Amino acid sequence: MQLRDALDDYKRHEGHDTRFPGERRSTTGLFSGFGGRLVHVERDGSLRDFGYPLTGRNGVDRSRLGLRVDDEMYWFDADDTVSQTYHDSTALVVTERETPFGALTQYDLTIDDAHVTHVELGEGSEADVELVAYMGFAPNAQDTRIGQLRHEDAVELYHTTEHDFVGSATDFSDLHGQVPIRFAEVLDNTTVDLPRPVSEDRYEEDRLSGDLVVFLLFESGRTSLVTLLTDKGTTTRETALGRLDELAAEYGDVAALQQTAEAETLDLPDDAPHADAVAADIRVLRLLSAETGLRIAGPDFDPYYAHSGGYGYTWFRDDAEISLFVNEVSDHAGLGLDAWTNRSARAYLATQQSDGTWPHRVWPRDGTLAPGWANGRLEAGDGVDYQADQTGSVVTFLASVLDDLDGDLCDDVVTALDAALDGLDDTLAADGRPVACQNAWENMNGRFSHTAATFLGAYAAVADADLPAETTTHAKEQADRIYEAVDDLWADDRGIYALRECETGELDLRYDSASLALVAAHRLYVRIGNIDDKRLDRLVSHVEETVDNLWYDPDESDVRGLVRYEGDSWRQRGQGHEKVWTVSTAWGAHAAASMTGLLRQKGDERAESFAMITDDLLSLVLPDGPLCMETGYLPEQVFDDGTPDSATPLGWPHALRLATVALTDELGIDVSAQAPTLAD
Repeated sequence: MQLRDALDDYKRHEGHDTRFPGERRSTTGLFSGFGGRLVHVERDGSLRDFGYPLTGRNGVDRSRLGLRVDDEMYWFDADDTVSQTYHDSTALVVTERETPFGALTQYDLTIDDAHVTHVELGEGSEADVELVAYMGFAPNAQDTRIGQLRHEDAVELYHTTEHDFVGSATDFSDLHGQVPIRFAEVLDNTTVDLPRPVSEDRYEEDRLSGDLVVFLLFESGRTSLVTLLTDKGTTTRETALGRLDELAAEYGDVAALQQTAEAETLDLPDDAPHADAVAADIRVLRLLSAETGLRIAGPDFDPYYAHSGGYGYTWFRDDAEISLFVNEVSDHAGLGLDAWTNRSARAYLATQQSDGTWPHRVWPRDGTLAPGWANGRLEAGDGVDYQADQTGSVVTFLASVLDDLDGDLCDDVVTALDAALDGLDDTLAADGRPVACQNAWENMNGRFSHTAATFLGAYAAVADADLPAETTTHAKEQADRIYEAVDDLWADDRGIYALRECETGELDLRYDSASLALVAAHRLYVRIGNIDDKRLDRLVSHVEETVDNLWYDPDESDVRGLVRYEGDSWRQRGQGHEKVWTVSTAWGAHAAASMTGLLRQKGDERAESFAMITDDLLSLVLPDGPLCMETGYLPEQVFDDGTPDSATPLGWPHALRLATVALTDELGIDVSAQAPTLAD
């Protein structure tokens, strides 16, 4: 998304109740792409690349598809789409619509660095029809200083190293360039509809712009448009043009697209619990992954940081939890995802800092440091602007999967864990709790319950791992210290562990969904230590009170679930109340399931009440639940009226849902399709 597009969107949506102006949204439409390139297919058929963080190639920034009949233009965004779905459990997007000229079906599949859009007309459609595609490319993330080269049956668009190609299975009947939005138009109050008329008598417009309009003939009622993103240093022009021809020839029919898509699909066991949810979760996590194994948090809807700090990066907190959950589910359900675990482990080894910790966030394509605001351990100063829970999460994953790793990789992880323990020790205060740092939500400093939970889980996982006795003994001692120190955060009058200890020494008594991580941490701790009755009672109270007080059930729609924390004002727009978060709701379900497991280990009858809470919360994020979109995606947040907001799909809640489904199956918790709400 270029600045001109962001400003145009700002003019269109300034003052909107649920849309933040200047963003590129993915709350509708579907994504395709398992090879790094990530292409969004909107319901109106338009395409946009979101894969820059995954590949370093920017690709398509804006587009519009339609038909030309007798020199008259009909754009697909003129009417609502009839339907848009994935083909079975694949990443092949199928979009069906009715046009004034007959039915039409659009098939979209991203294949490595290429994307194929195949369009077929229904029987009885107009014979003299052309497909028209307006596409704006931004090679090297530039919207100016772009050139075009016209080849016999393809167009090449380039800035410096990134060269993007457009071709067709049926050749172009016509094509021309477009000039971008002019300065005066950017400053004007009115918006600009693209594409423009064919020519405005500017001799350079066909060659010095990333915008292109192409017209494609239909043959036997079908045609295909192919785009290919390349780097000059790795792909020659001749190779790229040859591959473009091969793609156009190979994917000129639906069967070929379906066959390729099905070959990339994970085969789930017949008895997999909630197979539809598991398939959707695995697909989302694959869509968000780079070849390194690192993932973006979600499609970056706000590249100019207009209303957030961006989402197209790898955070080690949620990425390591995703890796751990995938490994657990793979082992439980027999998904055969060992390669994911190995790849994640290698990526974390490559990104570990010299002090044994992990930084705020990195680019997933190569693990290099990404822009951030929590790099205190890389800067001079007191290090408060450091998110210690991220290192704790990686340590938990590496220690937990150690037995699943082979040979040199296992040895390298052992070495990394030694260094990581030094990093954890350095950020553990004398009183047994982590030092003041930033929280999981990245908007406060203090000494947080959530950070303490990640440290408890990390040390417990190391103590339980097949490591030298000196290492496990030290980790056990540190875990015991944290176990005792956690009670410093207990707020007896509220029956919860406080959100944090503030700089003043006072406890912040707000309810916080991140603090629910304490339960999973104690499930790790119980493997190497004893949880006494007092602690168990406090955990029971903490989960009950946190879930009850973060529960929100607005009257405007079917939306209901947990808000992020008490008093959360972020991205409210005009709502005036905390928004429901899918992460928090799924986290609540996972914590309740974990609590069920802990209590059953103790033979405690209270376990069954938490099984019911698990049922209530998990049902909200399952495919038929009110927080799960028709696409199968979980957005980060939802407005009261049901409008999804922020990064969509977000990897973290999908991983939490995946893990909770597996845990409920392991514990024998029956999750109903239409569970009663907690309010009942």
